[in-house]
Amino acid sequence: MCGIVGIVQQDDHPIDLGLLEAMTNALVHRGPDGEGYVLLGRRDDRPVSIRGALRGKDGWGGDRQTGYRVGLGHRRLAIVDLTPSGHQPMGSEDGRFWITYNGEVYNAPELRQELTAAGVRFRSTSDTEVVLESYRHWGRSCLHRFNGMFAFAVWDRKDRNLFCARDRFGIKPFYYRHDNGRFLFASEIKALLHDSTFPRRPNENAVWEYLSSVRHDHRADTFFDGVQQLQPGESLTVWEGAERQRGSLTHDRWWQLPQGTLSTTAGEASARLLELIEDSVRVQLRADVPVGSCLSGGLDSSTIVCLMSQLLAGRNVVETFSSCFESEQYDERPYIRSVVARTHSKSHEVFPDGTGLLSQLPDILWHQEEPVEGMSILAQWNVMQAVRGAGVKVVLDGQGGDEVLCGYPGFIGSRLADLAREGRWLAAFSEWHAWRCVHGRLQPTAQAGLVRGLLPAWASNRLRNRVMGHSIWMNRQFLMAHGSNDGLPCSPKYPVLDAHVARTITQDLPALLHYEDRNSMAFSVEARLPFLDHRLVEWLVQVPPELKLSKGMTKVVLRQAMAGVLPDGVRLRTDKMGFVTPEDEWLRGPWRFQIESLLNSDRMRARHYWQVDVLKDWYRRYCDGNLAVGPAVWRWINLELWLRRFCD
Repeated sequence: MCGIVGIVQQDDHPIDLGLLEAMTNALVHRGPDGEGYVLLGRRDDRPVSIRGALRGKDGWGGDRQTGYRVGLGHRRLAIVDLTPSGHQPMGSEDGRFWITYNGEVYNAPELRQELTAAGVRFRSTSDTEVVLESYRHWGRSCLHRFNGMFAFAVWDRKDRNLFCARDRFGIKPFYYRHDNGRFLFASEIKALLHDSTFPRRPNENAVWEYLSSVRHDHRADTFFDGVQQLQPGESLTVWEGAERQRGSLTHDRWWQLPQGTLSTTAGEASARLLELIEDSVRVQLRADVPVGSCLSGGLDSSTIVCLMSQLLAGRNVVETFSSCFESEQYDERPYIRSVVARTHSKSHEVFPDGTGLLSQLPDILWHQEEPVEGMSILAQWNVMQAVRGAGVKVVLDGQGGDEVLCGYPGFIGSRLADLAREGRWLAAFSEWHAWRCVHGRLQPTAQAGLVRGLLPAWASNRLRNRVMGHSIWMNRQFLMAHGSNDGLPCSPKYPVLDAHVARTITQDLPALLHYEDRNSMAFSVEARLPFLDHRLVEWLVQVPPELKLSKGMTKVVLRQAMAGVLPDGVRLRTDKMGFVTPEDEWLRGPWRFQIESLLNSDRMRARHYWQVDVLKDWYRRYCDGNLAVGPAVWRWINLELWLRRFCD
């Protein structure tokens, strides 16, 4: 896992080497184990590869910097091949291609064998070289061969273009700016902010969608006006000159979720799922450094820890890292300790503290770079901090399991909508009754899923806005300017649940992956996600819905597959928590003074997004226990702090 940056100058000016170095060093937390550069594009086309700092090395200063049109930078976190032979940016065997790469391709050993048989000679054991030689050998179609998470850029000295690609689900980030005859890219936005010519302005549409529907990372634009991101499963090509026949920049989508439903039985599906998830964990254990796991006590992370323990077969003790609370309402230690006892793991229990996290909030926002959805990210921050403190460099995590296995309560609403639309009223009533028996009620998100599936899009969106109360506390002019851009999808023409799953994977999941990547990389930790092995996802989205949601139970096929692997107390649990935090207690307690100070400040009052007097009234009523608006309070404060940190 690493940090990557680059500059391609498309006019007659040389690249700014000082900017290239500043961008690279802004990502030192992503790669504390090494620094490197390659300078390209001079008339003699001689690449200049530099290990270590750029300043004072070949290519820096005087006449020697003129003519460089392309510069790639890299910060290295050494996970596979810890030797200098894994240094980046890396050139191909024939010298034509140069890569700066962030990620892990888990099937690199198998690809290496295939390429070696085709005559490729390798100089390292790194997966970086496998990615590079795969591109040289197979071209852009190599992307379909990769099983992993990645974002990379490859400069082609012959065709004089930069090819950039991002993995299927957007696990690894790729941001860019393209203006004034120059293309800049980086793993994080903060690197791009080192460009003194770039005005820092908030993207008003992004602010609207965050405040109104808690959505971000679902499109190419970001909270920063002028900064774009390469979307999941997308690639782009940047040509050196804007006059090129194909244009100066082209986008391509190289991967999409499959559609359709498989014909399979419950037994066949559970056997296949066990085979896929076990192999996913197996290949993601490949590393030359210690590998641990996050453990929430839920079904997904517990599955990973138990499979890790089986696969390691006593060769190594699995180290687990968990967020815990003294209050039983938020604590999952009984489930966590059940898994730890089953696997004989070495458990690290972390107890997030509201007061302590408040003092760390500026650092968290700096690493996240954009306002975040909820406070569970704070617990995850503490967990990653503990991983770093224990000397573990890689952790496996259960992210993605809820999205592909219909683990969120909202999915049952979409399932009920499908049954109703098909006229299967008895089946719909049976599923609704079973859910009520198991869970006691139909949660608000489930109700929303049912309404969205049965009403026209305009009606469900209008109802949602009324329930959320946006028109009460938002500035009227801001609401009028953006209120029609609700960002919610239209009613699907194919099954509601299929559309819900696809939307969750392609539009909601990227934000969670954003949080995980920034939290882990803030502490130079690589987070791997076995449930997002593309083989598993592509198969699971086609598994019949009754094998995922049935009789009040979620993730049915996983529960069946894990029989005998997981403790039954975990395998059959019906409540869902995750990395929860006592949000209301913190916002009403240790955070209250800071929140009231912000609400009373002239800077917050001057924003054109809200009516501060209404916000103050709502917060007072919330603290008195008369209004349940904790998530909205968090968004107001998070956005205000983000504006102060990055834009004011």
